[in-house]
Amino acid sequence: MATASEAGPVERRFMRDAMRAPLLNVEREQALARRWRDDGDDEALQELTGAYMRLVIAMAAKFRRYGLPMADLVQEGAVGLMQAADRFDPDRGVRFSTYAGWWVRAAMQDFVLRNWSIVRTGTTASGKSLFFKLRGLRARLGDLEGRLTGEARTKIAAELGVEEGEVEAMAARMGGPDRSLDAPISGDGEEDWLGLLPDERDRPDQVVEATLDGERRHGLIDRSMAKLTARERSVIEARRLADDPVTLEALGVQMGVSKERVRQIEQAALAKMRACIEREVGDPVAAGLVG
Repeated sequence: MATASEAGPVERRFMRDAMRAPLLNVEREQALARRWRDDGDDEALQELTGAYMRLVIAMAAKFRRYGLPMADLVQEGAVGLMQAADRFDPDRGVRFSTYAGWWVRAAMQDFVLRNWSIVRTGTTASGKSLFFKLRGLRARLGDLEGRLTGEARTKIAAELGVEEGEVEAMAARMGGPDRSLDAPISGDGEEDWLGLLPDERDRPDQVVEATLDGERRHGLIDRSMAKLTARERSVIEARRLADDPVTLEALGVQMGVSKERVRQIEQAALAKMRACIEREVGDPVAAGLVG
């Protein structure tokens, strides 16, 4: 096979051996399937699946156009083949190759969809059908170049029973695989795509300014808190500085006073803090320190 030449020596040997495996007639196939189903005979399973690895390899070659390694596709197809063997009923009069073909194809399709993009593609049945049929339909309509035309989009949506917007979105996703931000923009390799992204982080001077401002605010609050009584500090800490502020009623129960008394203590404490801060910065409310 032409595709086998692209694999490593181990993969090439495996593919050659698989293509040379003897074909099974109906009687032998059913006998092996029954031995595996009824007796768990590993040798029967190996002969049954080994005879149809050629099916996996042939199908993997068709999925190569999605840019994935042949060996990985074969491996995924082999998993589908084993799943088919576990579920195959030889008494239903269906050839194993026909039954296994569906499982192998499904396994490879899922593998392609998982690896095509970091964005989940084709998660629904209609989405999967659109992904795998879109290229063929575009070729049939003679619309493979550039952006999908409106006429082609309408025809494809009607044939697959999906919205035109879904067809447009899928065509855009299939325009090319994900591109690394570290990839060079041009052949000289001096610039990459990451360099074109704006840095949304704060500038160093903004970071320093915010740090100093935060330290200043903490200092003002600490100094104003020092002017409060122990009861006032406990109320401010519980009502204004805690991650989960305590209600007036709950704090009143803790302190053995009414919630109205707690409110009065809180307002008196805030007034003291404002007065302290005003002496240093002028307007504590404008400074966002005490509201």
